[in-house]
Amino acid sequence: MDATVFIVDDDASIRDALSLLLSLRGLRAQLFASAEDFLGVYQPEWRGCLLTDLRMPGLSGIELIDALKDRHVSLPVILLTAHGDVATTRTALRGGAFDFLEKPIDEDILLEVLRNAIDEDARNQSRMLQLNEQRARLDRLTPRERDVLERLGRGLQNREIAVELNISPRTVEVYKARMMEKLECSNLADVVRVSLLLGLPSDSGTGP
Repeated sequence: MDATVFIVDDDASIRDALSLLLSLRGLRAQLFASAEDFLGVYQPEWRGCLLTDLRMPGLSGIELIDALKDRHVSLPVILLTAHGDVATTRTALRGGAFDFLEKPIDEDILLEVLRNAIDEDARNQSRMLQLNEQRARLDRLTPRERDVLERLGRGLQNREIAVELNISPRTVEVYKARMMEKLECSNLADVVRVSLLLGLPSDSGTGP
C-alpha cells in the first residue's frame, strides 16, 4: 500500500476538510470516524502515518496510541486537539506520539509534520527489513559459529575466544570465516554492527 495519512476524527467536516487539503497537496488519505473503526480494519502492511483527534467518543487519541503499541504497530501518530496544554502534550509525547498539534491547524506546519512522519515510517520499515534479513542469516549459523559471533561482539580476540570455547585459535578462525560468509560481513566492524543490531546476549553457553 502506498504511503497514506490515516485520519481518525469523529467530526465528519474535519475529516473531509483534511482529506481535501491532503489531496490538493499530493498526499493520499483514508478516513475513519473512530479509533475503533481504524483498529477494526488495520492491516500490518499499511504504511504512512496516523493523524488522530485527541478527544473522541470511545477510545481517545492517547488510548489509540496505547492500543497500537499493544499490537506492535509502528505507524507514527500525530495528535490533534482544540484543548492543548503542557501536561497533555507531555503525556502524548511520552506515550509515543510523533507530534502534537493544536487546532486551528496551520496547513504548512501540518503538511511538514505529516511528511516528516511518513519519512520516519519509511526509515523504520527499512530498519525492520534489515533486521529481519540479518535474523534470517543468523538462523543459518551453527551453535559454534554463533558462540564466536557473540564473543567477537563483546570485543574478544581470537585467542581469548579460543580459551573460552576450549578450542584452538585456528579453529576459531575457521568458525569466524564461515560465520562472516553466512552473515555477509566483510570485516570485523560489520560483525560488531550485526551483533548490536540483533541485540545478542553478552554471554553464551558453549555449544557441543
